[in-house]
Amino acid sequence: MESITKNGVSTTRTNGQEQYTRFVAGAFRGTIYYQYDYRHNDGELFSSIAESLKECREERDKWLINKA
Repeated sequence: MESITKNGVSTTRTNGQEQYTRFVAGAFRGTIYYQYDYRHNDGELFSSIAESLKECREERDKWLINKA
């Protein structure tokens, strides 16, 4: 999967858009992580890194509840 950042800035631009990519963190002996970005309908960006896409989306959902 392609990077979701360009020059350190998220490429998630459209409101309601989510993007993610998998990567291996060498410092943690090959553990696979997900980098996840979600652009809320109000334009605010949520970013997360976790060991599964499910965990990233659960963190996003908690963030959305706290925004309300």
